[in-house]
Amino acid sequence: MSHGDEGSSSKGTEKPFTALIVDDNSLMCKMHESILKSSIGITTQIAHNGKEAVDIFCSGDYFDIVFMNLEMPIMNGIEATKELRAMGVVCKIVGVTSCENTDEKEAFKQAGLDILHEKPLTLAKVNSILEQPQN
Repeated sequence: MSHGDEGSSSKGTEKPFTALIVDDNSLMCKMHESILKSSIGITTQIAHNGKEAVDIFCSGDYFDIVFMNLEMPIMNGIEATKELRAMGVVCKIVGVTSCENTDEKEAFKQAGLDILHEKPLTLAKVNSILEQPQN
């Protein structure tokens, strides 16, 4: 993924707004990617579990916002969010879940989320997330 190609833009050095979608459900990834890319024009990348997300950040990539699923194999959203925050990641991390368990949702928020939303994301939800200032 080449979201760091600053020299190739005719607009100068303005970098595109970037989002990392972290979800093991490929249909959900496609839906969320479509909203972000097609409707808003955000450059996206996908990670299929929390470990992939952590590895992407470890490789030096940076994103303006992360949409993190709660329930995933290998490394769930709580573990991944805690790890990213411990690494010093300061971008907005949005939890996305269909989980009904209140305790689990609270643990997810406490892991370092800026906000938590129910799945699936909609254009209205994404626009409201992008308009909110980061904590």
